[in-house]
Amino acid sequence: MTTIPGSRTVTTDDRSATRAPDSPAPVAVAASTAVTVTTSVTVTTATATTATATTAELTRLLYGPDHERVHGPWRRLLADPRMRTDPGAATADRIAASYRRLRQVNRMTDATALATDPRALAALHEWLGPLDGALVVVAGIHYNLFLGSLLDHDPHEKRPLDPYLAMERIGTFLCTELGHGNDAIALRTTAVYDRTDRTFTLHTPDAGAQKFMPNTGPAGGPKSAVVAARLLVDGRDHGIFLFLTPLTDEVGPLPGVTVRPLPQRPGNPVDHCLTSFDEVVLPHEALLTGEHGRLGPDAGFTSSLGSRRKRFLTSIGRVTAGKLCMSAAAVGCARAVLTVAVRYAHHREVTGARADRRIPVWAHRSHHGPLLEAAATTYAMTALHRAAVERWTGRDDTDPGEIAAAERLAAVTKGWTTWQARNLIIECRERCGAQGLLPVNGISPLAMDIEGTITAEGDNLALWAKAGAELLLAESAPPGAVPEGGPDDPAVLQSLLHAAEHLHLSRARVLLRQAPSGDGLRRWNTASPAALAAVTAHAERSAGAALLALAEQATEPRARSLLLDLYRLFALRRVSTESGPLLSEGLLTDHYVRLLPDLIEQVIGRLADRGRQLVDAFGLPEEFLAGLPIAGPDYQRAFDHPEAHWNATEPAVRPI
Repeated sequence: MTTIPGSRTVTTDDRSATRAPDSPAPVAVAASTAVTVTTSVTVTTATATTATATTAELTRLLYGPDHERVHGPWRRLLADPRMRTDPGAATADRIAASYRRLRQVNRMTDATALATDPRALAALHEWLGPLDGALVVVAGIHYNLFLGSLLDHDPHEKRPLDPYLAMERIGTFLCTELGHGNDAIALRTTAVYDRTDRTFTLHTPDAGAQKFMPNTGPAGGPKSAVVAARLLVDGRDHGIFLFLTPLTDEVGPLPGVTVRPLPQRPGNPVDHCLTSFDEVVLPHEALLTGEHGRLGPDAGFTSSLGSRRKRFLTSIGRVTAGKLCMSAAAVGCARAVLTVAVRYAHHREVTGARADRRIPVWAHRSHHGPLLEAAATTYAMTALHRAAVERWTGRDDTDPGEIAAAERLAAVTKGWTTWQARNLIIECRERCGAQGLLPVNGISPLAMDIEGTITAEGDNLALWAKAGAELLLAESAPPGAVPEGGPDDPAVLQSLLHAAEHLHLSRARVLLRQAPSGDGLRRWNTASPAALAAVTAHAERSAGAALLALAEQATEPRARSLLLDLYRLFALRRVSTESGPLLSEGLLTDHYVRLLPDLIEQVIGRLADRGRQLVDAFGLPEEFLAGLPIAGPDYQRAFDHPEAHWNATEPAVRPI
């Protein structure tokens, strides 16, 4: 046994024979190691100067050095009273209001610049997410999927963009069909080319080929779409491409276009519809072309890609940026909901140990503990999202491997952040009790909106299945030896997160090799649970690394200390979840596993009086929070009755 300073030992015992040769040495903690757990909490803040400096540094790290340019306009938009929603309004009025807000967004931005800047697009979604989930949908579709697709393809000069830039026509994106969602490569809508008059005939052949997408309803005014359809030339199928298609005018659907509203979903309403085409004739320039496919004057088809699947994925390439936008909306919603829950917990009082004493519910470990863990997760979500956006924007488009890795990180980030946001919103809603159920307090509508982000731009499970298969087959470096350090040292914890990912991948590879050959689906079904567990571990390791990177950038000592404790809380909880596999493989000792709950409680104790500071760093405008009653200390006034007897200046005279 080799003893390492810091009350930690690395040991090799009989269990090491069961480990793979490239597995790291186990982590053990000396039996005498003790952890002091703080269980009391005083609801106070640091001095104003210190708190301001620390909070400002946390904000800078969360939003980046260019945060005023990228995030500032949308943050100010959140404070605009004209952007507020009315949860009690009629459904049609709420849908119409979302389109009015969309035009307000358009008046304050350069639409072309926004559509071509992934950072700005993501920031827009971060701040619109807590405001109006329906606005997130229509803005993301118009700027990213519709306008972005037009800008990404050639030739621009044949398709004037002015009506879409000025929102004289709103753009939508029609890909998913009633019978084809995650298998959109099999969609059945066709665009048959007529070489005589150089036109396409767009057609929906059956009920299953109806486009099952938002937002083609009458609200918002005239609309056009980019429609994914199968290009047929002289009977030959060249794969799926996008076609610019006018849908409606001021009166309604254009000839040959049928739009039927779907039943309303819960949450902020959007005009989801079934859209179909009956022999709609489109001009030659309606086809969105590029290196992946062009149609010459003589109907000759050329493409740099031999695979129809790759042509399709290139045509809908904007979906990757869409994943980053959905992740951004989830992160923004998580920050807003957590802010409301933490603020409410600090001014919602209950009876203390003495009947004559009132204390905030935050004082209870059972209340602030889950919210602090939610804060650690939210900071990790934000950091991972930032890393994914930077990876995507900084990719080398000449390197297929780098493109694939950036796309995979976007998919993994989208799945992990949206799932985490769902869990966090549910936790925060419960911590706010019955008040959390009221839409006016801003939590319950987001609980439904987040379901849309989980499904949009590819269902999470389908995205993770693809990512799991890629990780399974990719070359991956095994984790190295666990570095020296104490049991809650960030380097040690990050090494353990890496080891957990490696264990799941190794197990999946073994299962894949052992499965009977000749049946690909059966082999994948055998390995997929372990592969999906590996994706979870990969997401958590990546989020942890991104959060650590934020801490390393901190120049203010208290901000750095807070970020490191948030990382410890995040990583210790994940290591605790993975402690079974890590222990069984000899990578942890039983004493370390028993110590984990105390280590978690110790970090929670250190963070207990920093809850407000952690959420204040999110920078949500007070004007926005003022519209959510329980976010303010005088929330009871919002539910007061001005004519009630307790507000009467004179006692009421009752007849005898």
